[in-house]
Amino acid sequence: MRDIQTVINSITEKMLPRLGAAKVADYIPELAKVDPKQFGIAVTTVDGQTFVAGDAKVQFSIQSISKVFMLTLALGKTGESVWKRVGREPSGSAFNSIVQLEREMGIPRNPFVNAGAIVVTDMVLAGHQPREAIGEVLRFVRYLADDETISIDNRVAKSEQTTGYRNFALANFMSSFGNLHHPVDHTLGVYFHQCALSMNCVQLARAGLFLANRGRNPVTGHSVVSEKRARRINALMLTCGHYDGSGDFAYHVGLPGKSGVGGGILVVAPGKASVAVWSPGLNEVGNSALGSVALEMLANEMGWSVFGA
Repeated sequence: MRDIQTVINSITEKMLPRLGAAKVADYIPELAKVDPKQFGIAVTTVDGQTFVAGDAKVQFSIQSISKVFMLTLALGKTGESVWKRVGREPSGSAFNSIVQLEREMGIPRNPFVNAGAIVVTDMVLAGHQPREAIGEVLRFVRYLADDETISIDNRVAKSEQTTGYRNFALANFMSSFGNLHHPVDHTLGVYFHQCALSMNCVQLARAGLFLANRGRNPVTGHSVVSEKRARRINALMLTCGHYDGSGDFAYHVGLPGKSGVGGGILVVAPGKASVAVWSPGLNEVGNSALGSVALEMLANEMGWSVFGA
């Protein structure tokens, strides 16, 4: 196997001339302020080693990557009954589309499109006030990453709450079908705060490590989920983790992953490593443009694709 540090140093060097070529998510005012000329990558292996390059220690808003952690929480709370309220199929539509919801009677296609993630948040909210649920999410992510410094960027959360008209429409629509069990403003209050989790690549790679190691974090020794559940979460990440660019990502990178419009991507190489990459400029389907390219390079160089080297 090639030396990981050498590989990610080389990839970072190749990204430098392309920094700033893609546009940030300017429909969220706080994200519009982020300098697009940044790139970072961190790799944490299942034996606990971490390798970093570029802007790997710069904090960013993880946005939809949080949906992986919320799904893990919801499955822990309600088990397989999660799938009575949300599907497991790729959407083929934009992450914030309302069209499919009407055809499918308020049941979102999967937990990683916005509608599905809002339903999952509603499940996590059960038995809590919104503030308590937000605290639970933050504690869980800190536990996964073994890092108490992880925080929520309240400016980003407020920015999303002020401009999140499409999410309010999705939530109200699902509520009309009885697929939200709490007031829309309560569920969305938690949802906007989970998306505003602020992490860097090192923290994010460590938080996702349990998915690379059969449900167990090898650094802390914590067993997070069963091996079977880890495998199933990875399967959903592979098929649904990148909006309507999921098939293309699987084709080029060949690894389970979840992207966010803050420019981050969390990727899992089962049995080998957890990888976090960040570059704020997005491609046409809302995934980090340089992050996607860098991960294809990494998977090829390391022979990590789940479909074979």
